[in-house]
Formats: sequence, C-alpha cells, structure tokens
Amino acid sequence: MEWSRETYSFGMRAFVINETDDHFERGVLDVDPRATTPDDVLVRVDFSGVNFKDALVASSGSRVRRSPRLVGGVDAAGVVEESSDPSLPTGTRVAVHGGDLGVARDGGFAQYVWSAPRYVNALPDSISTRSAMVIGTAGFTAMQSVLALEDHGLHLGGDVLVTGATGGVGSMAVALLSARGYQVVASTGSIDEADWLLALGASRVIGRDDISDRPERVLASERWDGAVDCIGGASLAHILRSLRYGASVAASGLVGGTDLATTVYPFITRGVSLLGIDSAEAPVALRERVWMALGEAGASIDWSSLIDREVSLEDLGAALDRIHDGLTRGRIIVDPTAV
Repeated sequence: MEWSRETYSFGMRAFVINETDDHFERGVLDVDPRATTPDDVLVRVDFSGVNFKDALVASSGSRVRRSPRLVGGVDAAGVVEESSDPSLPTGTRVAVHGGDLGVARDGGFAQYVWSAPRYVNALPDSISTRSAMVIGTAGFTAMQSVLALEDHGLHLGGDVLVTGATGGVGSMAVALLSARGYQVVASTGSIDEADWLLALGASRVIGRDDISDRPERVLASERWDGAVDCIGGASLAHILRSLRYGASVAASGLVGGTDLATTVYPFITRGVSLLGIDSAEAPVALRERVWMALGEAGASIDWSSLIDREVSLEDLGAALDRIHDGLTRGRIIVDPTAV
C-alpha cells in the first residue's frame, strides 16, 4: 500500500485512517505524536480497546470522524511520560478516553498518545493498564449506566434488562450488575452465546425479539425494574413501554437506529425515565466516580473473561470489521507494541 507521508514524520507506529475526496485507506504507519495544546499530557500506550465507535470512525464516508486523516482509537491506557499537570505526574498509570480522541484528533491506536488532562484518569491500584482496556470506554459506559440507574432508584430484587448483551457495553453491564447483586436478564441476537452470558452473571438469557410485548397496546406489561439499552431504535421503544412504575432505562446505543417511535404514556402514566448516557464529555467528578466504582468491582469480576481477543496494530483492520458486523463477544484489546 502506498501512503502519502507529508503530514507525519517518523516517530512511532500507529493505525492511521486517511480519506480525501474519493480515496480511502487505513493501515499502520510510522508517525510523529504531536500535542495540540501546551497543557496536553503524553501517555505511553500499553493497550487500547476497540469500540463500535472506532469501527464507525474507520469506515469510508464516516459521519462520525471529523478529520480526513488521523490516528484512530477512542481510548487507551498506559503510563504518563510527560505532563505539567500536578495531578498527573510522570509515571502515573492512567486511562485516556473521551473528548475528540480518535474522532477529531489522534487517538489511542498508537504507541503514544497526547490528550488534554481532563480526559486522563489515574487508575485505581486494583486495575492494571491491560484490565483498564478490557474495561475501556465500553466498561466505563456500562458502569456510568449502572450508577445512573441507581441514582434514579434502582434497587435489588427485580429484573434488570440488558440489550445487546454480547457486545462491549452490554457484556460489561451484565457482569457489573450481577456483581452488585441484581437479577440480570440478558437480551441478545446471538442466543448461542447464552452459556457465556450466564457465566458472566445473567440470571436468564432471552432473544432480541423477546423484549417486545403486547404490541397492539399503548403500554406493554410491566416487566423491568430497570434497563441498560445498548441498541436504540425499536429496542428502546419496547423497553419504555414495559418498564415498571418509576423505573428507568439508561440508553447509550444507536446501532438499532436513531429514531425513537414512542408516546408520552410511559412517562406520564408510569413515571418512567429515559437516561441518556454520554461518556465522551462526562464531567471530571463523574469520571473519577466511575473509575473508583470500577476499581471496587474488580474484586469480584474476572476482567479477562470479557476478552474476545487481543490483536496487534496490523490485525486491527479485521478486528474493526468484526465489531462493525456484530461478530464479537465482549472486548477486543490492542497491544501497540506487538508485531
């Protein structure tokens, strides 16, 4: 593959996406890590994670990517190499995610990454940099969803639905909810992965279409005390119709569509809540709270059980295609030093 190198000089290996006019290519290059502002923190990357958002960014004609050429990767974990921030001294083990990382500025599919300090979090002692990327943006989003549900009254004793349960956010939500003592109902289109979901802690597994109930009526039966929806579209509409009185759904997915066909009835007759979950611009205090909660969860969760596979930068293109096509089970992590 021939590449134009006028933008980058040699310095480190990275997975670069390049699209100009009708020309699209992606692959591993030697590039030069560059800070955007004087306050940026430089992190030596031990591992990064592959997310559905990464697959969208790395696709031709992407409407998510906001730069014609960049290093992909919306998250990374490693060790601080250079920093002027007193809260992030050199040698600190950190997770990096959020903001424009891997979307409008160079991201974590590289041996080094620069980031604004607010998107860099010191890791709890109980979480290694490898485990941090097994968790990654997906696990962060899942824990953020769980905390939002608890803040809105979720309590032990009932059924909590998780849709898209074999995906990154979904599988993390199953494990986290189970570890906190909830009865988790895992919904998936990959029903052959039921044994794996049960091993993660699901109390039962249902098919993707089994969340629909009484479609001829405005409201469905009251079935769920809470829900984590990683799908969106019709899935989210079905959940809203079938939440129990006062219950909430934490929504973070759109793979099932961006339109939401519903009525006001669930909100004004059952008092349900739709909680939007955005991890990219989560405030600093919330980021710290989520990582602290993830650190506490590590005592009861085997993070390695959530790994689908570990890949090198050279294998990343195939991994992105797999996650785009919904062929993964759990998380894919990237070792940027592997050859």
